[in-house]
Amino acid sequence: MPNRADIAWFKACFAQRINAAIAGTPFSLDFMVALACQETGEVWTVLRRDRLGEDNILALCVGDSIDGRADGGGRSAFPRNKAELMAAPDGAAMFVIARKALVDMAARVESYRGAAAKPDKFCRGFGMFQRDLQFYKKDAPYFLQQRYARFDATLDHALRELKHKQGRIGFGGREELSVLEMVAVAIAYNTGRYDPRRGLKQGYKPPNGKYYGEALFDFLRLAETVGVADAPALIDLARPGQAIVPPPSPVTATGPFMRVDTRVSTLLLRREPRKSQPRRESVVGELPDGHLVRALTGRAINGFMAVETSLAGALLRGFASMSYLKPAPGETAIEIAPPAITSGVRAARLPRKRGRLTRRADPADAHSLNEVGQPGRKGADVDALRAELGDIIAWLDVEKKSHKRYQPRAKQTFCNIYCHDYCHLAGVYLPRVWWSAPALMALGRGEDVAPLIGDTVNELRANDLFRWLRDFGHGFGWRQTGTLTKLQLAANQGAVAVIIARRKDADRSGHIVMVVPETETHMAKRDSNGEVTAPLQSQSGVTNFRYGNSQPGWWNKELFAENAFWIHA
Repeated sequence: MPNRADIAWFKACFAQRINAAIAGTPFSLDFMVALACQETGEVWTVLRRDRLGEDNILALCVGDSIDGRADGGGRSAFPRNKAELMAAPDGAAMFVIARKALVDMAARVESYRGAAAKPDKFCRGFGMFQRDLQFYKKDAPYFLQQRYARFDATLDHALRELKHKQGRIGFGGREELSVLEMVAVAIAYNTGRYDPRRGLKQGYKPPNGKYYGEALFDFLRLAETVGVADAPALIDLARPGQAIVPPPSPVTATGPFMRVDTRVSTLLLRREPRKSQPRRESVVGELPDGHLVRALTGRAINGFMAVETSLAGALLRGFASMSYLKPAPGETAIEIAPPAITSGVRAARLPRKRGRLTRRADPADAHSLNEVGQPGRKGADVDALRAELGDIIAWLDVEKKSHKRYQPRAKQTFCNIYCHDYCHLAGVYLPRVWWSAPALMALGRGEDVAPLIGDTVNELRANDLFRWLRDFGHGFGWRQTGTLTKLQLAANQGAVAVIIARRKDADRSGHIVMVVPETETHMAKRDSNGEVTAPLQSQSGVTNFRYGNSQPGWWNKELFAENAFWIHA
């Protein structure tokens, strides 16, 4: 299937023509590249390596063979078999074209040779973006004249069909679509329908393969890392062992700038222009005193202003009380980039005695795991990364009673330790211990500080980790994201993702959970609009589970003072 080099070739050949064609549509270049990868990537990647010219490549972008079945089963759309095609007007001529296309393509693409060896098989998909032969009766000349072999013709058909499916699934008239909404249109392009509650697990799914929606999204993210002269890359390429994660979303509001002015606490950002009961139920974010926001319209509703801002990389949009906002007329932009780490601060790790093992089977201590054969995250593509995170979950196995490191005891729970272990194995720094205040000052002065438990470093609980992520996480690759949908999407791409909530009672622990990639048997919960309401989580706590999603919104319970969603590539 297509890799970055294949996508670079495709963009070099077709980006200018695609950009001209998609002007005025809500579809992006990278989306169209992903569609071509998904529809015919297994063909044109082989053909372009054989150094065929563009005309030959386009003519051979065919596939999805058909043959007759004696029991009448199989394909239900026209043509179900050779006999049905032959009975149509000019059907014999079409069979010759469709049969020759299969034979010629199979001569170069090995996976189709078995089909080509059967004389009644023929192609049903034509063109780089694949138009199905079921449309033959409506538009026979397209197929008989082989218009699909011209890039402008196959692209034009694809865009017309995408616009039709855009309207069919409720996005008609929209001038802009999010990445997920574009993929939803592609799923309808493939199947004729889209169910928001199923996320990307929709569309055709080959045996032991991914759903059409999942595969197309993976291609889209990969395409976004590939730039050509007229189309720069949108996302930096991830190193092996890290996921492709898009940069923080920019603030798009155009109203007046305002600054949070509370003098006593953070300012709650709400889904609706009113207080909720319970108090935190509608909270979508908390803004520090002095934080800069921008109004969407500049008109207050019930004493609340609709605002947008960026906080530690998270795009937040909601309603804030006008009582705690003041005009900031001199401002011109909201900073998106996270702050840099304080100079001299390095990761804190507790050294161990030579030869000592820290194991899952032992009660928790302040060291990181170092068992022989423990898994890691080293993959160079999204499929490998997802599989490796699944291996980490299975290996840690918080549900296994003999893994005493995670089992609750004496009113103690170990969510912090499980999340540390998951991140440690995934190659991401989430501290088990951190520097004391005097040690941080010494490090800031450039002094060498030894990690000594109870002196220069201390163990961190969930409440401490909340503050660490806020104050130091950016310097170690962490950033916030604003919605559960984006959080789950990052996890599904093989990124490390957490939800963390700080407890109001400082003497009691907060909570932290991993948000993990969805699987065939374990999925996030989504509402009727496709937004994630309960991501797929893995945790140690009062209850330990490898996978679960049964407590939507636990982080907004009244016992917590604040919460955040964090991701790390």
